[in-house]
Amino acid sequence: MSINNEAELIGMKKASEAVATTLRKMIDYAQPGMTTKELDDFGNDLLKELGARSAPYLAYGFPGCTCISVNNEFCHGIPTNDRVLAEGDLVNIDVSAELNGFWSDNGASFVLGRDIYGHGELVEASRTILQKAINNIKGGVRISDIGGLIETEARKRGLKVVKNLTGHGIGRSLHEEPLDIASYRDRFNKQRFKKNSVVAIETFISTDSTMAVTLSDNWTMAGNKGGFMAQHEHTIVVTDGKPLILTAMNGIWN
Repeated sequence: MSINNEAELIGMKKASEAVATTLRKMIDYAQPGMTTKELDDFGNDLLKELGARSAPYLAYGFPGCTCISVNNEFCHGIPTNDRVLAEGDLVNIDVSAELNGFWSDNGASFVLGRDIYGHGELVEASRTILQKAINNIKGGVRISDIGGLIETEARKRGLKVVKNLTGHGIGRSLHEEPLDIASYRDRFNKQRFKKNSVVAIETFISTDSTMAVTLSDNWTMAGNKGGFMAQHEHTIVVTDGKPLILTAMNGIWN
């Protein structure tokens, strides 16, 4: 969507604060021995308290409130009572929701407890690359140039990007134009970021895979060549200068 007035900006800020607060509290709440269903139920309760509704459930009938992916799972992991979190797990939580007709999206990967398997470097790469990408977005900038920046920064660290997972426009629905804000330089994408538009910017930084494939549950995705992936995401408003980060309250850069 494009922000056309103060009421729309306030609406997006409220929806974004809801998902950002929920993500931050879910990360803090997660602990070894907890199931992903318990963590998801906690997040669901938080969103309800804030008057928000799960976006993946509303939009796609996703069997959970939030997406929780663990270790080799890249994204869209279904919260279940069978998946028990353990020390050192690489965990990704993606929280998106609707509030009063406005939709917002954010996510983060993190290491649960001690980094006994060495996932911390991957997580930090994703986190810092997202920050650099967002700092270079303003009205008129080519979407493909930001994708190229993300991929270049990943390669500097000996890492890859997942090419079939992308950021997207957002606001009045979960996925809007532009639908393909890729993490690589897509030479066929001639679109530019537009001032006042709302977009969800994501990094998909991988150790081995460049594509994500859907597993047998028809939701969860993993790498085509295995390995691990870290993702971080903010919903932002594009301006003539530095973007307005609507989900800053999630604290992923703190």
